[in-house]
Amino acid sequence: MRIAAFFIVLVKLLASLLMLLGVVWACGALWFQLAQSVKSGSARGLLLGVWVGVGLYCVYLLWQQRAAKGLLIYGLLLAGILAWWASIQPSNTRQWAPDVAQQLSGTVQGDLVQLHNVRNFDWQTASKATARWEDRSYDLRQLVSVDMATSYWMGPAIAHTLVSFGFEDGKGPRRYLTFSVEIRKERNEQFSAVGGFFKQFELSLVAAEERDILRVRSNMRGEEVYLYSVAMPRAAMRSLFIAYVDKANALVETPQFYHTLFANCTTIVFDMVRRIVPGLPMDWRLLASGYLPQYVDSLGALARPNDFEAIQAAAHINARAKAVRPDTDFSAAIRQGVPQAPLPPP
Repeated sequence: MRIAAFFIVLVKLLASLLMLLGVVWACGALWFQLAQSVKSGSARGLLLGVWVGVGLYCVYLLWQQRAAKGLLIYGLLLAGILAWWASIQPSNTRQWAPDVAQQLSGTVQGDLVQLHNVRNFDWQTASKATARWEDRSYDLRQLVSVDMATSYWMGPAIAHTLVSFGFEDGKGPRRYLTFSVEIRKERNEQFSAVGGFFKQFELSLVAAEERDILRVRSNMRGEEVYLYSVAMPRAAMRSLFIAYVDKANALVETPQFYHTLFANCTTIVFDMVRRIVPGLPMDWRLLASGYLPQYVDSLGALARPNDFEAIQAAAHINARAKAVRPDTDFSAAIRQGVPQAPLPPP
C-alpha cells in the first residue's frame, strides 16, 4: 500500500513538473510571438498571467483528486497553443533591417561562381552605413585560403562565427569574401538569445567584404574579433564555398527560422563541413561557440607554429583593424602577424 502511494506521488510530481515546463515554454512562445500583434507589454503580460493561472490551477487539480479534469483542461489548452505554434511559418517578405534587406543567391557553372547581392557597406557608425549590394564573380581555381573569424560580444563562451575565402589571380592582392550566418532582423528589431528559441528571427546568409563585415564588428560595435587561418585541401575549400552558395539559394527558395542552439552561425557551418569531411566529432564547443577555435585546433586544422594561446593572441585583430586607413588594404593589414596555413597544392 505504501509503495503504491509512493508511486502515485512520484507520478504526480513528474506530471506537475512537465506541466510547469509546458507553462514556461508557452509563456516564452506567447511573449515573443505576440510582440508584433500586441504591442503593449502590459496586455501581453495579462495574457501570460491568465495562462499561468490556468496552468497552476490544473496542477492544483492534479493534487486534489481531480486529476482527470486538470489534465483535460491543460491538455486542450496546450494542444491549442501547439497548433497555433505549428502554424507560424518563416517568411522572406517582411520589413527587413538595411544590413539584411537583400538575400544572397548564386549560380555555379563549372569553376565559375556568380553571386548576387554581395554586401559591401561603408559603415560610419554601428547602425549607419552607405549601402551597396553588388554582383560578384569568382573563379574557384583561384581559391587558395580559408580563414575563420570569431567575434565576441557577451563573454568568452559566446561568439559569432564567420568564414572568409581568399582568391588569388596573380595580378593583384588577394581578395576575400566572408560568409556569415545571421539572424534576419526586421527594422528596429534587436537580437535576443531567448527570442531565438521562439521563432523570433528568420535565418540569413550574408556574403560581404571583410572591410564591411569584420570592420563593423571590431571598429563600430566594439566586439573582440579574432581571425584564424585554417589548413584545408583545395577540394574541401571548393566544396565548402559551393555549400554556402547552395545554402543561400535554399534560403531564398525556402525560408528558415534561426534557432539559438540548433540553427545558428556555428551549427549551420558545422553541418556543411561535416558533409565535406565525414566523421567530425560532436563536441560541447559547438554549442559554446566562443570555444570553437579550440575545437578546430584540436582537430589539427589551425595554422600553428606555436601553442594555441600564442595563436589566439596573434589572431586578435582589433588594434590592427582600427589602425587601417581608408586607402589601405584592410584584409592584408588585419592579417599581419597571424600565422598562415601554407598554400595547398593545386
